[in-house]
Amino acid sequence: MIDIRPFASLGAADHGWLDARHHFSFAQYHDPQRINWGQIRVWNDDTIAAKSGFPPHPHSDMEIVTFVRTGAITHKDSLGNMGRTGAGDVQVMSAGSGITHAEFNLEDEATTLFQIWIIPDQRGGQPAWGQREFPRGERAGRWEIVASGNADADNALAIRADARVLAATLGAGETATYIADPVRHQYLVAPTGRIRVNGKEAQARDGVAITGEAEILVEALDDAELVMVDAR
Repeated sequence: MIDIRPFASLGAADHGWLDARHHFSFAQYHDPQRINWGQIRVWNDDTIAAKSGFPPHPHSDMEIVTFVRTGAITHKDSLGNMGRTGAGDVQVMSAGSGITHAEFNLEDEATTLFQIWIIPDQRGGQPAWGQREFPRGERAGRWEIVASGNADADNALAIRADARVLAATLGAGETATYIADPVRHQYLVAPTGRIRVNGKEAQARDGVAITGEAEILVEALDDAELVMVDAR
């Protein structure tokens, strides 16, 4: 099954400093048909104005992956971690038993990012944060795993969930194939470019919810960037 979820159908909240689109129920947006997709609980498409951001706030029992599309985000948390994650790169936070963090756009331009929450395999545990550069050129024409519950084998940032977060960049006319387990759940968004997924066309920033497929063939109709989560 492949369900195309048009960008215009997503939940929306414009706070001035933050223009957010919600692929799943979040905050004031509630859709009983879009609570989660397997372990994937949140996928927010955020635009954060220059010199603004999220003040300190707490989380627990969630794996939070931030994929920066343009600009940069600066993280600071109650463990003493601090770091800047730029365009194309990724940060992960295992909230565990509890952590307080702030995320600010300290740049002179707007930052766009995907904030993805994945339900962990177990509750509690020591919270943690990590960040890593993933040069876009290294995923040209292929999938690259950027975060994984099997991080050592996948050479990726570690998350505490049976899940993978992947990214790829394709030129117009190129394809990328992913071998999937039909009982798992995949969710795919192209932040830029039109794509075709197993024959179904999606526009930039549409959500593509997938399950029951043994192979996922993505064709780029334009130059495109892809972000996908594969989870239980």
